Amino acid sequence: MRNQKITDRDRLSHILDSITAIEGFIEEYSKTSFLEDRKTIDATLFQFAVIGEAIVRVDEDILDKYEFPWYKVRALRNFILHEYHAIEDKVIWDTIKNDLPLLKKMIKLILRSEFN
Repeated sequence: MRNQKITDRDRLSHILDSITAIEGFIEEYSKTSFLEDRKTIDATLFQFAVIGEAIVRVDEDILDKYEFPWYKVRALRNFILHEYHAIEDKVIWDTIKNDLPLLKKMIKLILRSEFN
């Protein structure tokens, strides 16, 4: 066990790292090739779980300053971990393409605004 406390800044950086990892996983993929690659889907789901877990632990006072559907980030983590049997891989692809860029932009804004 580490004695060092993980800060909000650390957690937000972890989220950014996970987003970057997902972007790297799918860089050369089309929707079809993604849906045919179980390992990439599973790696992506793990990173989404990390994102959700990290956001749960970021101080609400920080997140409340920024208009974003944080509950959706948390809900995706819960869905992956508790309703794994109902995950639709095409929805994960759509989330990557449509929602992840917005989350990335917001996390960068928070890091810049709160911790620079």
